Amino acid sequence: MHPHIKGKVNCLVVRAYVDDAKSCELVDVANAEGPRYKLQRLTKDGFFEGIIEDRDEVFKYRLRIERFNGEIRQFFDPYSFLPTLSEHDVYLFSEGSDHFLHRKMGAHIRTIDGVIGVSFAVWAPNAERVSVVGDFNHWDGHYHPMRSLGASGIWELFIPGLESGMKYKYEIGSRHGFPLLKTDPYGTFFEAPPYNASIICSVDDSYEWNDAEWIEHRAKSDWKNQPISVYEMHVGSWKSVVEDAARPLSYRELAIELVEYLKDMRYTHVEFMPLSEHPFDGSWGYQVTGFFAPTYRFGSPEDFMYLVDVLHQNEIGVIMDWVPAHFPTDSFALSQFDGTALYEHADPRQGFHQDWGTLIFNYGRNEVRGFLIASALAWCERYHIDGLRVDAVASMLYLDYSREEGQWIPNQHGGRENLEAIDFLRKTNDLVHKYYPGTLLIAEESTAFPGVTKPTSEGGLGFDLKWNMGWMHDTLEYFQKDPIYRKYEHHQLSFGMLYQYSENFTQVFSHDEIVHGKRSMLLKMPGEPISNKAHQLRLLYGLMWMWPGKKTLFMGSDFGQSAEWNYNKSLDWHLLQYLDHHGIQMVVRDLNRLYQEIPSLATGDNRPEGFEWINCTDAENSILTFLRKADAPTDDLTAVGNFTPVLREGFRVGVPHLGFWKEILNTDAKEYGGLGFGNNGGVLAEAVEWDGRPYSIKLDLPPQSMSVFRYQG
Repeated sequence: MHPHIKGKVNCLVVRAYVDDAKSCELVDVANAEGPRYKLQRLTKDGFFEGIIEDRDEVFKYRLRIERFNGEIRQFFDPYSFLPTLSEHDVYLFSEGSDHFLHRKMGAHIRTIDGVIGVSFAVWAPNAERVSVVGDFNHWDGHYHPMRSLGASGIWELFIPGLESGMKYKYEIGSRHGFPLLKTDPYGTFFEAPPYNASIICSVDDSYEWNDAEWIEHRAKSDWKNQPISVYEMHVGSWKSVVEDAARPLSYRELAIELVEYLKDMRYTHVEFMPLSEHPFDGSWGYQVTGFFAPTYRFGSPEDFMYLVDVLHQNEIGVIMDWVPAHFPTDSFALSQFDGTALYEHADPRQGFHQDWGTLIFNYGRNEVRGFLIASALAWCERYHIDGLRVDAVASMLYLDYSREEGQWIPNQHGGRENLEAIDFLRKTNDLVHKYYPGTLLIAEESTAFPGVTKPTSEGGLGFDLKWNMGWMHDTLEYFQKDPIYRKYEHHQLSFGMLYQYSENFTQVFSHDEIVHGKRSMLLKMPGEPISNKAHQLRLLYGLMWMWPGKKTLFMGSDFGQSAEWNYNKSLDWHLLQYLDHHGIQMVVRDLNRLYQEIPSLATGDNRPEGFEWINCTDAENSILTFLRKADAPTDDLTAVGNFTPVLREGFRVGVPHLGFWKEILNTDAKEYGGLGFGNNGGVLAEAVEWDGRPYSIKLDLPPQSMSVFRYQG
C-alpha cells in the first residue's frame, strides 16, 4: 500500500502477488465488517492491483483471497510491513562492523505493529531474486519473494503468522538461470539430513539461565594462575543408551551423567568437539554447515543451553570447538551461495583445501568476516560458552599450507602469510575478550608461528592458549620406543623445555592421536602384557601433569581404552572393571586433584621461574628429575620419572631444602595396579651434595613410574 495521486486527488494504491488466488480483496483491520476493496488481477501468475479513491492515509489491512478450489483465506500482507533492518544496520553489515549480526540476519520471531511473525534476512548480492520457501507455502518460491535492500546484497521480508518449529529455506534465483535451494547461513536449528531444512527457532529469549554467579566469577578469574584441566569429548560416541538402539545420550541426559563424571574426575573444563550443525557424521563435526546452531542430534538449542547451565552450576567450564578455517562443498549450504563464490574465494588456489576437500573463507570480505565474528560471539552470548578452541589455525595463517609451488598465490608483499586471516583472528580474539571477559581462546596451531598467545597490542594473535603439538609428538615418539633404546632418545623428553615458555601452552593428547591406525594411548606403549602398558601410560600422565602448562586429554584415554576411538561407537566403559584400566583412571583423577590443590603447579604453568631442572641429562638411566616451585617452600615439588622397567634402589636426587619430603604421588602404587614399590610415604633430605645442590634425598624408584614429593619443612 502506497499513497498515490490520481489526477489531482490523493488516494491509495495497493499491489499484491498471490499466484494461487482467483480473487483478492482488501480488508481494513480496524473495520473488519466494513467495506472490502477489490483488487484486479493484472497477470495470469497472480499480480493484483487496486486503487482506493476515498482514502489517502495508509492503514493496517489483511488480504482476503479466494483460491481456485473455492477455499477462502484471510491474512496479513507481508509487504505491508517495513523492513526490519534500518539503513544504519545495512551500513554496518556492509562495513563488517556489526559484531552481533546474528540478532538481525537469519530468521527471528518478532511482533511488529501488534502482529506476530518471522523476519527473514539473507545476504545474496548476486542473486536475481530470493524467496522464502517452507512448509507454510508448499515450498513454492512464488509465494514470498523477498525485498532487495539495494547495493548491500541483503534480501529481507517479514512474514506474519509464522511460528517456531516451521521449516524453511531460501530459493535463490541465480544468474545461471536455475534456482538454488539454500539453508539459512544464520540458522539456529536444522532438521536431519538429507533434507537439512532450517527450522524457525527462538533462541535469544527461550531459556532462563541460572549461572550468573559462574559468569561473574569467570570475568574476574586469573586463568594463567589457575588449574585448567580439559576433558575433550565427542558427544555422539561418549556413552550410549543400550536399551534404545544404542543411541547417544541427549544434551539433557549428559547434564546428569557427564556432569557427574567430570566432577568425580576433577576436571575443570569440558571441550566439545564441534557441536555446530553438520550433515556428515564422519566429519566429527568439523565440516560445519550451521555456524550458529547446535546440532539436532542430541536435542534442541534450549536443551543444549540446559546442559551448559548445569555444567556451570557445578563449576565446570565449557569450551567449544569452533571451525572458521573451512566449510564443506555441500550444495545446500554456503558453497556458491548465490550462484557465485560468495563466502569462499573463486580461485581454487585461494579457496579450496586440497587435504580436506573443503572451501576456504574469504577473510578479506567484510560481510564474510562479520559472519564469522558473529558466529564466535553468538556461541558466547546465546549459549554462555566459556572458551573457543579454534581448529586448524595453521591452515589459516599460511597461503601455501599443504601446497606445492605454483598452487598458491602470495600476499601483497610476496610472502606466504595470509594477512587477511591473521587480521581476522586478531579482531575475533579481541572482540570475544572485550564482550565476554574471562573467555578462553585456544589455538590448534601446529607450526612455530610467532606470538600466537601474545596480546594483539604486542603484535600477537591474541589467543590465550595454544595446543603444545611439539611436546605431544616428541613425548609420544619417545614413549613408543622400546625402553632399552630410550636412553638414545632422552633429549626428546627435555627438548620441550627450550620453547615451553615461548607461548601459553596446554599440554594435549587429543582425538587426532588415537585414530587412523595410530592406536589408542594405551596400545601405543610398547611391550606386553597390558599391565606393562598400563604402567607406562600412568607414567606418561604423571609426566604430563607435572610438566608446566594446562592439560587437555581426550575421552577414553583417561582410563586407557584399548581400541582406537570410533565416532560411531560408545567408549568401552566395561573396561573399568579391570584394575589396569581403573588404575589409570584413578591416577588421572588424583593428578587433577593435585593440580588443583598445590599452588606450584597451576601458578607455574606460564612462569619460567616455576620450573627448574634437577637433572635432565641422565640418559644412561633414563631418569628425569625437576622441580615445580611456588612462593612458599612448602609448595615445592620434586618430580622424578623412571622411564625403564628397572627398579632403581638408593637413587639420589638433589633437592633445595633440608627436611622431610612427602611422597604425594607414586604411579606404581598397588591401588593404581602397580607393583607397590615406593618410599613409604616420604623421605628425609640429607646434607649430601648432589646434582649441584647442597642437599639430596635417597629414593627407591619403581620401574616405569612417576614419583612426586612435596617439601614439608
